[in-house]
Amino acid sequence: MGIGISVVLLIIGLVLLTHAVDLPTSVTDHVAADTVGWICVIVAIIGFAVALLAGRNREPRA
Repeated sequence: MGIGISVVLLIIGLVLLTHAVDLPTSVTDHVAADTVGWICVIVAIIGFAVALLAGRNREPRA
C-alpha cells in the first residue's frame, strides 16, 4: 500500500467520522459509519508509516 492509497483512506475515514456526507438509511442500518471511519483512519496511518519505512530502505547508501 502506497502513500496515495493511504491518503485516500484517510480522506474517506475523516469524511465518515465528521458526517460530511449523509448516508442512506439502508446503509446506516447495517453499517456503523463511525466505526468504518476509524478503521479507515487507523489503516491509513499504518499504511503511511509502512510506505515511509519502505521508501527509506530503497534509498542508496553512500
